[in-house]
Amino acid sequence: MSAKYRRILLKLSGEALAGDFNYGLDMKTVFSMCKAIKKCVDLNVQIGIVVGGGNFWRGRSRGEMDRTRADHMGMLATVINALGVADSLEQLGISVRVQTAVGMRQFAEPYIRNKAVRHMEKGRVVVFGCGTGNPFFSTDTAASLRAAEIDADIILKATAVDGVYDSDPQINKNAIKYEALSFYEILNKNLSVIDSTAASLCKDNNIPILVFSIADPENIFKVICGEKIGTMIK
Repeated sequence: MSAKYRRILLKLSGEALAGDFNYGLDMKTVFSMCKAIKKCVDLNVQIGIVVGGGNFWRGRSRGEMDRTRADHMGMLATVINALGVADSLEQLGISVRVQTAVGMRQFAEPYIRNKAVRHMEKGRVVVFGCGTGNPFFSTDTAASLRAAEIDADIILKATAVDGVYDSDPQINKNAIKYEALSFYEILNKNLSVIDSTAASLCKDNNIPILVFSIADPENIFKVICGEKIGTMIK
């Protein structure tokens, strides 16, 4: 078995890390994801992970709060998730580093691009917390930014659905799934799988995104090995 990609950026949403609980961290779910990640590490794939924080806090839904402060709280939520993912990876014998875009040296390293790349070259998984470190930017945009900075071959976006559809498949049973899309189509059709800032950043830097379901964590490994799963955006 060989890997199709040399270096990847895996985007894990907070909702995915919550599992069936819909809130907080389901460590059983996290551990199952990390077992699939370990199989990728064993194939010498270099892995960076960006985590969301929606399982603890969704700042954009807090209309009664100052947006900047709400986003700062969301950044803190991503650190909880980053530490949880790191713990599960370490239990599996994987060397891990957590880097945050906002300084909190007692918990994690500050994000330094060259240091992150060096960690990955040494076989360590790097988990990125705090998004971009700035309010008004989603963790999807953070994933796009980090992927560009570390020269990732692809962004793997693990979601609750098995790809990109022309409408919400949970509402419309006749929704049509796309096998492949361009970034122009994502932007022009206003498809909500990824925000426009992230899509534009990936388009400008020629970084493909593969959207796939994390319901079966083994899909992470299957995608790495080149199986046709989900929707490719490029």
